[in-house]
Amino acid sequence: MAKKTTRTSSTAQVTSDSDAPLTVPGLPTETGHAVADALQMRVHALNDLALTLKHAHWNVVGPHFIGVHEMLDPQIDGVRDMVDTLAERMSTLGVAPNGLAGALVAARSWDDYDLHRADTAAHLAALDLVYSGVIEDHRAAIEAVGDDPVTEDILIGQTADLEQFQWFVRAHLQGTSGALVTEGATAELSAARKASRKR
Repeated sequence: MAKKTTRTSSTAQVTSDSDAPLTVPGLPTETGHAVADALQMRVHALNDLALTLKHAHWNVVGPHFIGVHEMLDPQIDGVRDMVDTLAERMSTLGVAPNGLAGALVAARSWDDYDLHRADTAAHLAALDLVYSGVIEDHRAAIEAVGDDPVTEDILIGQTADLEQFQWFVRAHLQGTSGALVTEGATAELSAARKASRKR
């Protein structure tokens, strides 16, 4: 890690404008840049999701530890690939992606994940809510980028993958009726408590 320094405006950026004066053929530059700007929050959300999943992977305990621990790694890899795809799409559209932690924290509208060391049911219940938020926002982004079917297609594919990851998580939280044991929970800690009580 680099030592923290105070930067002057002349050294803070190579250029004052992070957008290139171009975009992909067939899209007006303004439209391409607007689509890319919509992707920035998806990059932040997916970077945060990858870190959250890794945190849960490290902190999950209990009798179903190995199954959940090993289930999360492919999801983490998949989400990291999604980040890379969206960041490269932003660059293709002429906008520089920002993957810095400070920018993520400054821009996000959600809090840090609430659990640390906890049993598998608790982590899965909390992760279910995390996935719901990311998926809902991905679906909203699909609508926002409708002027660019290529970007829309990328987000649709990612949403399908995220929904499958959530299905894997939810399979651990469902009873035989199909209902989630966390039904009605709207916060990570309350979902975790509900799931842990059902075990």
